[in-house]
Amino acid sequence: MPPHGLRHPILAVAPQRLRPTQVTVGRREVADKRAQWHALGRKKRAALIASHWFPGVLGPAGEVYIVDHHHFGLAMLEEAVEQVPVIVQRDFSWLDADTFWRTMEFNRWAHPYDERGARTAYAAIPAGLAQLRDDPYRSLAARVREAGGCAKDATPYAEFLWADFLRARIAPKAAAKAGARTLERALALAHSREAGYLPGWSGPIG
Repeated sequence: MPPHGLRHPILAVAPQRLRPTQVTVGRREVADKRAQWHALGRKKRAALIASHWFPGVLGPAGEVYIVDHHHFGLAMLEEAVEQVPVIVQRDFSWLDADTFWRTMEFNRWAHPYDERGARTAYAAIPAGLAQLRDDPYRSLAARVREAGGCAKDATPYAEFLWADFLRARIAPKAAAKAGARTLERALALAHSREAGYLPGWSGPIG
């Protein structure tokens, strides 16, 4: 039976216990977040953790699944942070695994796509943050946004849509290096009318 009276409790959870709801991250983004962490003193680190709540869902066997901030979570895992705050959005711990994942995807809380942008089985979603795979196009999409190529958008998995757009137009070796020329090319693509269907598109320049 489903529980009653759940009112978005906040849990303190070790990063190694967090379950991801996607298959990939951009490793460059994780490295950037670690660099930002290293630049902070002890008090500012504590304040950052206290203010950075992870939206989560309780899944089968009471496992804690996060539905956002995977890059920050992996960075905190690699920095050996002991606990992070998770605000529980829903309790689906009473569901079987298949129903749980279908429900998560219906709510746009799961993204079962691999580093090639291909659909995967739910079983391919890693059991822990440390097993998340690198998608260089996800990092490139973030760099495009930071450089003004598109606006930040609240649409779930918006940057994965941008990653898939760039994946079809920029060679893998160029995306992996993500040098200045590649970023220039990606920015031009982001401002093109081809990208007009994407969330946060800011229109052509000129």
